[in-house]
Amino acid sequence: MSQMSVEELLCIDNQVCFSLYSAANAIVRAYRPLLEALDLTYPQYLAMMVLWQNDGASVKYLGEKLHLDSGTLTPLLKRLESKGLLRRGRSEQDERVRVIELTDAGVALKQRAVEVPEQMYCLLGLEVQQLTELKQLCDQVTQKLSQS
Repeated sequence: MSQMSVEELLCIDNQVCFSLYSAANAIVRAYRPLLEALDLTYPQYLAMMVLWQNDGASVKYLGEKLHLDSGTLTPLLKRLESKGLLRRGRSEQDERVRVIELTDAGVALKQRAVEVPEQMYCLLGLEVQQLTELKQLCDQVTQKLSQS
């Protein structure tokens, strides 16, 4: 990188961060019509995916898994609760811990959502190996920057 001129260093076309930003925005836009059929936003869909794997998870766990703070997570969970997809409650083991439990409607939504990843796979048009490598690189970037 240090071999680049100032102009090259500051050229937006050379910025990995801009490519990641643009790709993330394009992905969220592509998900939008697929998720509208489920009446979910992209962040709500991510939260539901975690809950479909970990029904009864704590709010803290959900926040850690999604890399969201409570100020962002709480309104998201309230909206999902108002849609009848989950209940927020207290842990039976520790009353200080808030837990999230799926309702019957939240569990049933999983069957409708199962088509979304395949639809996105078709939209992306990449091979499974390419997607796996891309995910691994993104995970490495996230991990490296979390350590800083």
